Amino acid sequence: MAMAGLYRRILPSPPAVEFASLQGKELFLEAIQSGTMENFYRLISSFQTQSEPAYCGLASLSMVLNALAIDPGRKWKGPWRWFDESMLDCCEPLETVKVRGISFGKLVCLAHCAGAKVEAFRTNHSTIDEFRKYVLRCSTSDDSHVISSYDRSALKQTGTGHFSPIGGYHAGRDMALILDVARFKYPPHWVPLKILWDAMNNVDPSTGQRRGFMLISRPHREPGQLYTLSCKHESWAGVAKYLMDDVPLLLKSEEVKDIQEVLSVVFMSLPSYFGQFIKWVAEVRRREDGCQSLSPEEKARLAVKGEVLRQVQDTGLFKHVAELLSSAHSCCGNLYSGHEENLRNIAASVCCQGAQILSGKSAFSGVYCCQETCVKCLKANGDKPVMVVSGMVVNGGAEERMDMLVPSSKTNSGCSCAIGMHPASNDIVTALLLALPPGTWSGIKDEKLSKEISNLVSTVNLPTLLQEEVLHLRRQLHLLKKCQEDRVDKDLCSPLA
Repeated sequence: MAMAGLYRRILPSPPAVEFASLQGKELFLEAIQSGTMENFYRLISSFQTQSEPAYCGLASLSMVLNALAIDPGRKWKGPWRWFDESMLDCCEPLETVKVRGISFGKLVCLAHCAGAKVEAFRTNHSTIDEFRKYVLRCSTSDDSHVISSYDRSALKQTGTGHFSPIGGYHAGRDMALILDVARFKYPPHWVPLKILWDAMNNVDPSTGQRRGFMLISRPHREPGQLYTLSCKHESWAGVAKYLMDDVPLLLKSEEVKDIQEVLSVVFMSLPSYFGQFIKWVAEVRRREDGCQSLSPEEKARLAVKGEVLRQVQDTGLFKHVAELLSSAHSCCGNLYSGHEENLRNIAASVCCQGAQILSGKSAFSGVYCCQETCVKCLKANGDKPVMVVSGMVVNGGAEERMDMLVPSSKTNSGCSCAIGMHPASNDIVTALLLALPPGTWSGIKDEKLSKEISNLVSTVNLPTLLQEEVLHLRRQLHLLKKCQEDRVDKDLCSPLA
């Protein structure tokens, strides 16, 4: 019986020239001699085929992020940290992308969230000459790459909207090499840059906006090491709105007289799921991945996280937050307490998630349950003790031992692993308050108090490591606010720092 389905498409030529054809090879060699294929080698080393028919944007982005050697900061499978489509889910649920694809603006948002530097241009805000200039610039170096958003029909191909990276440029023929991530459909191919521009210069009916292109490069500073904002919980939009819109209005309407009253106003109306919005980044490993010792990389990452935590706890704002949250009248019972028992609960949840991720599953298969959680210290070869929470994760009849590596700001030679000095509510809230836009506090009427709070939340004099952490959270806040207002496809500007 005949098998249903399609096996590839014949590439319409002209206008395209197949990369592996005789003419395509000639164009390739000539472009190499002209020095306009420098970006090709890193891209081809990370070339991937989109895993779902509508994942062209995610595949293009993960390919470029890996080509730029941007560390995702979390494991993909086994011990390996590597970008994959399944990890690009902060601006649009994967199930939604699987059905509808992703818009240009939300892919730009994803690139920012993944820690890349992004410059995005719609065709109505750019020109073909500017596009050519950027393609040429990226083709003569390997530190930035172009992703094009275009309509296939302009290239006489089947389908409509598509994303793919540009892997090189032939200046003499004015042709760009498209590394098509839908390799099951069309192979890589050269196209005249003018026709590619025309393919980008049309309206995406799903957004009413023009298509375009984006330049992606490594950031000057690394993304957040210890804290991150999460939109996994459905309440994230309400929390983002509260922090960005409601808090400034509340402070403007209240007659606050000191710092404790300012913080009380902020905390009094915190949405109930606030604790799901900002997270500290935990590292999870299978016991067989690391046994009883830590790798040099694990030690280095924990040391950086611990230093960020120490710097947060050294701020003047932290002392005020700690005082308020420790008071009997604290209104923040929904935040983490920081006690060992709560750390065990956190670890149980994180170890289950870690077991799921390391198994390569995108959704839970069966029920994961974590048993026997215990807090202990690892110390070897004179190193400082490291806090580890171990748990036995059970899924059906299978058992797996997982470790959660816990950053801490203080340890001592007696190996009393500073329970309570791991990330908890005091420092998490402090970091988020520092990340709020400076204008948040401008409505405070008392001039002396306004100046005092401005000094406490200023990022200018923060240590470099903490300053970068806070600015990363601030950029995330702006991005999530744009998502909440459905502005990501209208406003492509970089998030404010």
